[in-house]
Amino acid sequence: MVIAHLPSGYLLSRFLFDRLGLSSGSTGILMFLGLLGAIFPDFDLIYFYWVDHGLVHHHRYFIHWPSFWLLLSIISVLWLKLSPLWISASTVKYAPLFFSLGGLSHVFLDAYVGDLWLFAPFYDKSFSLFHVPARYKPWWLNFIWHWTFIAELLLCVWAGIVYKKRGLL
Repeated sequence: MVIAHLPSGYLLSRFLFDRLGLSSGSTGILMFLGLLGAIFPDFDLIYFYWVDHGLVHHHRYFIHWPSFWLLLSIISVLWLKLSPLWISASTVKYAPLFFSLGGLSHVFLDAYVGDLWLFAPFYDKSFSLFHVPARYKPWWLNFIWHWTFIAELLLCVWAGIVYKKRGLL
């Protein structure tokens, strides 16, 4: 996915707000963390371009491993269930959940058309639901001109509709 990570992070955060029945007082920070989590795995591009110089596919870094985000999500749920009584503020209580689920959604969206090392670090093989052949330069044109880009556009439209109806928070 090239453009749908932020819209999907927004949709996931809206879903979590509704599902968890959170008050409007904490939604700004939680929305920010959900959106940040949805794009955070791509922060590895800084290392990819400036340090590694593109030698290793950035989806091979641990920040793109589903196991990493799944572990963070499990820890977040445990934090939510076992947090001390004095932590009653929903922002502190739910922040790790919003961030980690945003990251988890990112890596699974990447598996739609991009290589994802689904079982890393335990198994060194990449998977993707659909393959986008490299025909154009720059690289991102390959994704935009592929039929699977329609799903990204639909996610963006869906997020736009929800935003128009409900607003950011």
